[in-house]
This record gives sequence, C-alpha cells and structure tokens, in this order.
Amino acid sequence: MLNLHINDEISPLEAVLLGTAESPGPVPDPEEAYDPKSLEHILAGTYPKESDMTREMKAFAHVFEKYEVKVYRPEVLEDCNQIFSRDIAFVIENKLIKANILPEREKEVEAILHVLDEIEPEHILTPPEEVHIEGGDVMPWHGYIFMGTYTADDYSEYITARTNEAAVDYIAQQFPKKTVKSFELRKSNTDALQNALHLDCCFQPLGKGKAILHKNGFLVEEEYRWLLDFFGKENVFEITQEEMYRMFSNVFSISPEVVVSERNFTRLNDWLRGQGFTVEEIPYAEIAKQEGLLRCSTLPLIRTKPKSNSRR
Repeated sequence: MLNLHINDEISPLEAVLLGTAESPGPVPDPEEAYDPKSLEHILAGTYPKESDMTREMKAFAHVFEKYEVKVYRPEVLEDCNQIFSRDIAFVIENKLIKANILPEREKEVEAILHVLDEIEPEHILTPPEEVHIEGGDVMPWHGYIFMGTYTADDYSEYITARTNEAAVDYIAQQFPKKTVKSFELRKSNTDALQNALHLDCCFQPLGKGKAILHKNGFLVEEEYRWLLDFFGKENVFEITQEEMYRMFSNVFSISPEVVVSERNFTRLNDWLRGQGFTVEEIPYAEIAKQEGLLRCSTLPLIRTKPKSNSRR
C-alpha cells in the first residue's frame, strides 16, 4: 500500500503521479477551451502538438528517474488531455482528496484508479458536490495550508474560477490542526495576462526560505503583502506579468535544494542558482501554452519527513 505523506512543497520526493501527453485528442474548438491561454493558441493556430508535449513530459520523467523517484502514470485514455494530474487530486498529510473538477474532465480520475487502489480507502476523501476545488489552488506548508480561491458573486461566470469558498471551509474542517490561509485570485476568461488560473500560477514556496510571487495575481493587496512578509521580501523572487503568463511560478521542487524549471526561464534560473539551488532545466514551453507547467503536471504522493522543525 501507498503510505501517503505530504506536509509541504519541498521535502525530498519519493513518489509522484506524473500526467501523460499521449493521445490528447484533436485541437479543441475555441468554445471548448478551459482557460484564456489555451484559447489564445487555438485561435492563433499554435496549439501544442502531441509529439512536442510527449517529448517534454519524457524530459520531466527523466529528471525523476535521475533522483530515484517512484513515478506513477495514468492509464492513457484515447483523445483525452491527461497532462495536468494536479487538477484531479492532491495529498495533504496522509489523505488524498479528489478534486471536484470540470464535469468534462471526470473521466481523468478513472485513469488513476490503479493508483487509488494502493491507498487505504479511509485515506481517500471525496468532497461534497458544492465543494469546487483543484490541486493547483492547494499548497500544504507545514502548519499552514495555503489556498487560492475566488468568492465574488460572479464566480459561476468564470470557467477559470476553480476553487470556491465552500472548498476553503471543507479543507479547514478536514485538517483542524492546520491554519488555512486563503487568497483571492484575479480571474479572466479571455485575457491570460490578467488570469491567475490557480494559486501556483502566481506563487510558489521553495526551499531555503525562498518563494516566487506575482503581485497582480492577487485581488487583495493585503493578502499579497501577507505572503511577502511571511517569507521576507529579501527571500522573494518577484515575477513580472509577462513572466506569470509564461508560468515562471509553476516550477517543481524535488527536494529543498533541487528545483525543476523550464529551460527558457533564464532570469529565474540564474536567481535560483545564485541562491544555491540545483536547477534541473527541461523544455516545457509547448505544454505551457495550456496555462499549466511543471507543478500542474504532478501529483506528489510521498515526500520524506523534513529533518528539521523549521516552518520554512
């Protein structure tokens, strides 16, 4: 059986579910787009090809192999985009929470049943129907659970609003010993430069007390300031609107010292190395056209317990 253990975003990774780019189906029609960046590339005729996306995901899998991480993959469903496994489920402590995702994507959960079968049934949580939640909006961080949300009255008008107020309450109820801290995110169905699809599109905690942050992704400046103060301004790499659009904050930590990043993120990667990180650069620019990147493609299952009691 899988002994789930996730308490943060950075502890050494032992097991992960990595999505697949095989058989994603034809280029969607514009009205089928789930986010403004995909729509932009559909309309421009630059939507990513299966061969390019498969190559990029192989590069990611190779990095996991290098660090001896156990990698699970979903069963391949014909004509189904299964790249972003973070959308369908996520782990906090020893519990896997199924995401209530867009109805059109529910079959993606069926493709990971072979993984769920390795988890004790009592450790799998299925939120009630009114709870809308996706893993990109949920970040366990030691005594905290950071959550992206959108709670305005026009929530239902945004296909880019994926996690609601009921989800914040649900997670708080399930993990009463944790402090749930929620952040209102900026949403747009049509402008990718003005859309933080998930929390990990504008924020990412790293090892060594560092973090990546983009101010305009947050609707409430005080909430952005809270994160800036929590990590300390000197420890935060602030990204521009263009860099958020390119998904600079959606990197992935294999350990407190090792970060997987897109090879074209020169400014970020140079900064990371300057802070003492090992940066594993891989090509991922084609997959990024769907408004998701490295963290979105992963569902971490087991991270080893940190050796220190530091919260950062």
